[in-house]
Amino acid sequence: MDVSSPWWTALAGLLVGCCVGFAVFRARLCTFGALEDAMVGQDWRRMKVFGLALGIAVAGTQLLSLLGILAPERTNYVASAVPWLGILLGGLLFGLGMALVGTCAFGSLVRCGSGDLRSFVVLIVFGAAAYATLRGIFAGVRVDGLERVAVALPAGLQADLPSVLGRLSGHDLRAAFGLAGLGLVALALADRRLHRAPRLMTAGALLGLGIVAGWLATTLLVDEFAHPVAPQSLTFVSPVARALFGVLFDQASLAEFGAGSVFGVAVGAFAAARLADEFRWEAFDDPREMKRHLLGAVLMGAGGILCGGCTIGQGLTAGSLLALSWPLALAGMAVGARIGIALLMEGSLMNLVRGTLRLREK
Repeated sequence: MDVSSPWWTALAGLLVGCCVGFAVFRARLCTFGALEDAMVGQDWRRMKVFGLALGIAVAGTQLLSLLGILAPERTNYVASAVPWLGILLGGLLFGLGMALVGTCAFGSLVRCGSGDLRSFVVLIVFGAAAYATLRGIFAGVRVDGLERVAVALPAGLQADLPSVLGRLSGHDLRAAFGLAGLGLVALALADRRLHRAPRLMTAGALLGLGIVAGWLATTLLVDEFAHPVAPQSLTFVSPVARALFGVLFDQASLAEFGAGSVFGVAVGAFAAARLADEFRWEAFDDPREMKRHLLGAVLMGAGGILCGGCTIGQGLTAGSLLALSWPLALAGMAVGARIGIALLMEGSLMNLVRGTLRLREK
């Protein structure tokens, strides 16, 4: 196959995104919803489904690495230093923004495909904020400020657990990590309640397989001489920003896996909504809801660039590589989401502070 055109990877992204978007809409699977269920309702079922996705992604990705198909050090997630401050702060901002919007960037694409105009507006603002942080007015603060606060790794060592622990033990542990991924799959399969939710399980499995498919597509469908690019997989922060830029200014920016997957998720969700007769146009109920969504979109866009991805990009794609940024970003997102949930329940920051002080007095 002639892979000299980068549009092949864009087509692969479109197809993978369609499959994932279709399945996730049908299953009503949402990362923020899963976090909210766990934090507020103590219901871990949807978190286990994301564990299923992560387990499949880890097992598949480590296998690709063992076979020499994927070189983790060539990806953007495995570098020679870990900018921990930017990752933690970015995760916190992203999690808070996710709570204000009610879903993440990936969820916004799914909602947009089903006719939610609120998500359409959110994605435009989100993409603009992400691009401003990536290459625009806030890029200097990111590069010259936050990313300078980093932990540098010794020469020849990459920022992923297999490399670090492999150096310490003197053995290649990727096979062991792959088996650990299968352990996460077994944990989800052991929950009998999930046996009654085949759509959820299917969506989780397809998400995990989508991560592996992304690595394969951006490794095998790329001409390293004509268009050398770093291997990538599903993530929905910088690809949304680049897709927005490509639509407005430069269509050549659309010729990549990430941009293709962005449109693919929306198209897949649209197809699922039409098939189920659930496509509905929805708009903001009032100015207060709109302000909350717009603020959340800005926080998610800026925070997502700082921490290197969204709940899918860091939670699953970086997680499949076991990158050192992965637990830091997830911790920041979880804390930010919890603060956002508390703010929404209390109504304002002052009410949250007063409620916290009352609890301490008791």
